[in-house]
Parts: sequence; structure tokens; C-alpha cells
Amino acid sequence: MPLQLTPTLRDVLRATPRPLAGIWVCSGSPLVAEIVAGSGIDWLLIDQEHGPNDLQTVLAQLQAVAAYPATPVVRVPSGDVVTIKQVLDLGAQNILVPMVSSAEQARELVRAVRYPPRGLRGVGSALARSARWNRVEDYLLDADRHVSLFVQVETVEGIEAAGQIAGTDGIDGVFVGPSDLAASMGLLGQQAHPDVVSAVTRAFEAVRTAGKPVGVNAFDPVVARAYYDAGADFVLVGADVALLARGTEALAARFGEASDTTRRPSY
Repeated sequence: MPLQLTPTLRDVLRATPRPLAGIWVCSGSPLVAEIVAGSGIDWLLIDQEHGPNDLQTVLAQLQAVAAYPATPVVRVPSGDVVTIKQVLDLGAQNILVPMVSSAEQARELVRAVRYPPRGLRGVGSALARSARWNRVEDYLLDADRHVSLFVQVETVEGIEAAGQIAGTDGIDGVFVGPSDLAASMGLLGQQAHPDVVSAVTRAFEAVRTAGKPVGVNAFDPVVARAYYDAGADFVLVGADVALLARGTEALAARFGEASDTTRRPSY
């Protein structure tokens, strides 16, 4: 019996008349990913770039969250064609690629997620979870419909090229990374600096002018709300490890001997 895959993040964004709230899943734990997926959050980011994730842990997390309505996105560590192929074959339908700073890079990434003759993706769907071992009818012919590709701009060059990147055929949306952007601007650790915020909102305007959705991460609720108001379509508003760290610190400060109440900067 043919199986149906779930809608991509591209489809969910088109169908939802409000911005989507997401949570970063960095721990590498399928159990934590499942807890987050069942929270009522719209989407979650399984992170291979800064999280301790390999192919096995990504697979386990995709399986753990499959029963929930939250849309999982996998951030690969780089734009490496082989890594992208492997993550897609695991059944990831939504890919986020970090550190994209030009339309040329964006075009190469589109080729990485598409099968020949329009791309470079290796053909192995009969062996892979992506097509549920050939139980998804016509997966090879319809693969573009089942996969969404998002890219992350997080350098000064990426901000300046955001409109061109977003306008690249096959790019489904752009995610702005204020942390690396701040570092690129000589403002390391100052994600909420007015110059950084201004650069982020310029990228918003360029991406939306190109007709694509734009996202950002902002763990400070005030900053997150400001980005919502500035037109962000999807926002990461927290991370599993940060929520655990801050929550346990608050309990320790309230009930234990800890007295360090220093406010930690958001990611």
C-alpha cells in the first residue's frame, strides 16, 4: 500500500496565516526531541552544526518526532553534497544549510537536493527511509515536492546578498543567524546590538521582496516579538539545552545554595 509523507516546512508556512514558533533541539537525545515535539510548538530544529548529532542520532530523532504535528528541520553541518544526500535518505524532508553568503552557493545547494539531470543527489531511495523503502509512490519523480531547502545567512556578505539568495529557484526560504552575523560585524556576543538588529531586518525586507519566507532565532522574548513584528515568518524562540540550563539554575537559586543570578546572554 502506498504511503504518504508529511507536508514540508515550505507547505506549512504557506498554509499557516501566522508566524511559526520553533525550538532548537541540540541535545542529540530522541527522548528530548519527542518531549519538544509534543509541546505544541510548530517546528523544531535538529542541529548537526553545533549539536552532538550524527546520522544515527538524527534518524532516531526523526523517528521519535514523527508521531507529532511539529515539523522537523535538520540543520546539516555544511553544504557538503554527501552529507546532504545522507540526511535526505534518512527521511529528513526539510534541510537548513548554514553559512550561505552568495547566490552561487545557493544554486549549488539546490543541485545537491535534486536528482539528476537537474541536480547531483545520489539515487538510493529503494534502500532509504526517504521513500519509505519504495513505499512512497513515484518518490523519484516527485522528490522536489517532498523536500524543502532553507539556507542560513549569517555574515555581512550574506546579508547583502540575501535578496539574490532568496530569489534563487529551489530555495524555499532564508533563515537569518544573528549570532554569527554579530561576530561577522565585529560585535561578537552582541546579537541584540542595534546594528545587528538593523542588518537582520534589512535581510527580512530583501527576502520577503523576493517572495520567500524568512526566519530568525531570538531567545529573548522581547527581541523575538520585535522580529515577529518586523515580518519574520518563522522564529526559533528557545533551545532544549538552554531551557534546561536556565530552568535548573533558577531552581538552584531558589531552593539551593547557588547565588549566581547573572543573566546569561541569549544565543
